[in-house]
Amino acid sequence: MPTNPNMVAIQTVTVGSGGAANIEFTNIPQTYTDLIIKLSARVSTAADWDDLKIAINGSTTDSEYTWRALYGYSGSTVGSNTATNNTNARLQGSASANNATGSTFGSWEMYIPNYAGSNNKSVSTDYVTENNSTATIMGLATNLRTVTAAITSFRILTSSGSNFAQHSTATLYGVTSAAYGAKATGGIITSDANYYYHTFLASGTFTPTQSITADCLVIAGGGAGGHSYAAGGGAGGLLGYTSQSLSATGYTVTVGAGAAGTATAGSGADGSNSQFGSLTASVGGGGGGGNLNGNGRTGGSGGGGARDTGTGGAATSGQGYAGTNASSGNYAGGGGGAGGTSASGVGGVGSSAFSSYGSATGAGQNVSGTYYFAGGGAGYPATGAETAGGSGGGGRTGPGGVINATANTGGGGGAWNGSAATSGNGGSGIVIVRYAK
Repeated sequence: MPTNPNMVAIQTVTVGSGGAANIEFTNIPQTYTDLIIKLSARVSTAADWDDLKIAINGSTTDSEYTWRALYGYSGSTVGSNTATNNTNARLQGSASANNATGSTFGSWEMYIPNYAGSNNKSVSTDYVTENNSTATIMGLATNLRTVTAAITSFRILTSSGSNFAQHSTATLYGVTSAAYGAKATGGIITSDANYYYHTFLASGTFTPTQSITADCLVIAGGGAGGHSYAAGGGAGGLLGYTSQSLSATGYTVTVGAGAAGTATAGSGADGSNSQFGSLTASVGGGGGGGNLNGNGRTGGSGGGGARDTGTGGAATSGQGYAGTNASSGNYAGGGGGAGGTSASGVGGVGSSAFSSYGSATGAGQNVSGTYYFAGGGAGYPATGAETAGGSGGGGRTGPGGVINATANTGGGGGAWNGSAATSGNGGSGIVIVRYAK
């Protein structure tokens, strides 16, 4: 059995007066990783205990099941058993019956891993029939169902055909892959004193296990730097959303790629958009201008303008800053960042507004304890001095070569002016979702 699973109660069945021929769970949700069933049961047959059988998706075809068990009973007898393709193939433990001490109920816990997958279904149980005399049984049982359909219903029956007694109770739990105490699955889960954070470095699905209110940081992929007299790439657009009401359903997370650098004269390519659920996508960063006098491209933040008269590309409103124009005979423009424009070809500074997200998750660029996201890429200098990328993962450039923007920051790529290398790649985007503990 798993240790401290994040268990969500799905359904409880309690037998009423008159008893019940079986206990069944139907319409089982397919959103969990595993299932656990906890059963407290007494059976109305004239014996110390009665064996229990299972039927997955309603099937009582014995040839679909294989049973193995280790058990001990009557104080000193121990043994093992197996059954394949016969009436015992669906056995899965025992419950107290009429001859057991009055009003005692057996306890029974079952674990079913990967129940929604397209694989054979494994079921394991530990059980004991509560009884103050020596006429009791306890054991471990396992069952394999050689049918690969996902489990959508599960039935527990008695071997004798007698009823479960009144007050017999079973609860079905779903097990999530969330960190213990977290309220959702998906991404890399971390926490600080106040929040859980889900960090997506690649596209995926965010699935709350209950209704929550969340804040979301969505950063697109950065643009690539240009090539030849070239400018830095613009950072990916950055958007922050607060107090989003999310239900217990899956939300698609798209993490945009950074643009690949170029080995030929011209502008760098644009980065790709990122998105969380139905929220407006952050726009990929604009590529830097390349070749003589080339203009920067529009993006979340704009790419810089190439030497000598290239103009910087525009930014998307609310997501970043424009790239800067070239300085004639001096430097190509830097790409805009989410926190500001560039100066002297240096990449525009990224945003530090979400430094607490970086501190909790390790994402972004740590500059003296402050975390930045979506810095612009550096334009190529005519002076021969190295030019820095913007804080927040922007790529640098200069005689020492090009540094790509940092992955998962949305930074813009650095420019290049030589013939033997490519310009800098833009940094891939990132999505971070947080909610209160």
